[in-house]
Amino acid sequence: MSRYILALDQGTTSSRALLFDHEGAVVGLDQYEFSQSFPQPGWVEHDPEEIWQSQLRAARGVMAQVGAKASDLAAVGITNQRETAVVWERESGRPIYPAIVWQSRQSMAICDDLRERGLEEEVKRRTGLVVDAYFSGTKVRFILDAVDGAQQRAEAGELCFGTVDTWLLYNLTKGRVHATEYSNASRTLLYNIHERDWDDFMLSALNIPRAMLPEVRDSSGEFGIVASEWLGGEVSVTGIAGDQQAALFGQGCFESGRLKNTYGTGCFLLMNTGNEAATSESGLLTTIAWGIGGEVEYALEGSVFVAGAAVQWLRDGLGLIEDAAQSEELARSVPDTGGVYLVPAFTGLGAPYWDERARGAMVGLTRGTTREQIVRAGLESIAFSSRDVVDAMVNDAGLSLDCLRVDGGACQNDFLMQFQADILGLSVERPAVLEVTAMGAAALAGLGVGFWRDRADLEASKGPTTLFEPAMSAAKRDSLYRGWQRAVERSRDWAE
Repeated sequence: MSRYILALDQGTTSSRALLFDHEGAVVGLDQYEFSQSFPQPGWVEHDPEEIWQSQLRAARGVMAQVGAKASDLAAVGITNQRETAVVWERESGRPIYPAIVWQSRQSMAICDDLRERGLEEEVKRRTGLVVDAYFSGTKVRFILDAVDGAQQRAEAGELCFGTVDTWLLYNLTKGRVHATEYSNASRTLLYNIHERDWDDFMLSALNIPRAMLPEVRDSSGEFGIVASEWLGGEVSVTGIAGDQQAALFGQGCFESGRLKNTYGTGCFLLMNTGNEAATSESGLLTTIAWGIGGEVEYALEGSVFVAGAAVQWLRDGLGLIEDAAQSEELARSVPDTGGVYLVPAFTGLGAPYWDERARGAMVGLTRGTTREQIVRAGLESIAFSSRDVVDAMVNDAGLSLDCLRVDGGACQNDFLMQFQADILGLSVERPAVLEVTAMGAAALAGLGVGFWRDRADLEASKGPTTLFEPAMSAAKRDSLYRGWQRAVERSRDWAE
């Protein structure tokens, strides 16, 4: 019997590969960083070939580390940085332009054009998304405009578009498979999440030929066979999901109302809304969580632009701490912030405000304000920002919550997790193994080949969790949160 699932976790700054056993434990991990390119202010690009080569190197590396052969692998799962767009030649597999990264703002003018044409409501109704340079569709339009003859070649079927999962799958199968799955398709601005098909209206609005788009499949199931030369033998790819949806699955948020928050550079909160595509009136995104057995489940998503990045700023910008771990020690050394609030709107505010003119603010300062209080205010800002999104989700979905499942680097900070529980009035549950994004990809792949029988089997393999229970009075919670809301108002609509 095969011993492992190989999860390929292709992120924004590095490509990682992990091996999971039947108990859901990580038995090996290898990782390689790759180049970041910033050709103009606000532009972010990657070399698609470097993404592929670094991911292949990590896969081979983790297998060598564990002494695993291709025959030891039950399947391969893929999870990826979402919204990053790659366009390549169908015949040769050569990219015609660098990958435009999800963070990049280089297609803002195309977004402005969509808004000027009055298409915002139509975009939201069809795709569940907002008009923003974040999503892939306008990046594809940018590439077709930037490369001579690309539009004509795309119309002739000579070019392929894909998000990073599709690009990796195309290379793993040596060009035999051009496909994606529901969660990644739903982040392109080109996919109708209700009809579950590429949307002709959106394709026409952006003049993107349907011929260049990948086939959309279930998130768990057969995608294709990895060519034997890559891993020393043939292995099936049987699970794919975008990174945040993979984390939702890896956290076991299988029921409607289950919610997870990934604390990274920013925060990504996703709530499973089941078979209902909940429409947000609060500035959240409606997205597909995954599709299994021909059935899709939906999610509400809210993004906080600055979370862990606020701690990095306290370290690198202000020099108040030497490392992220020190922030917990300093925060615990004072009973409160002394009324100080830090609103880290360095690049504007994300959900539920969507205020690109907001800027960072620190309010409530007095002569008695200390370094420790400022650091504590920085950590508390992450929890307050997360509450903004959780409250919006509860309002939109009409669901009551009992628990927030957490992952990502900053969730190792016990002070932050306890304050998060306190300010939400909810239990916060942290898994023993924090590699939940890779686990989500492994789980989808494992279900696709019977490595795990069902979702109950996956839940049983999760292992122990740490629970943080709210200990703050409702009166104090509400008072602190009102102060946060006042501070946010002072940061808004600042940049001219």
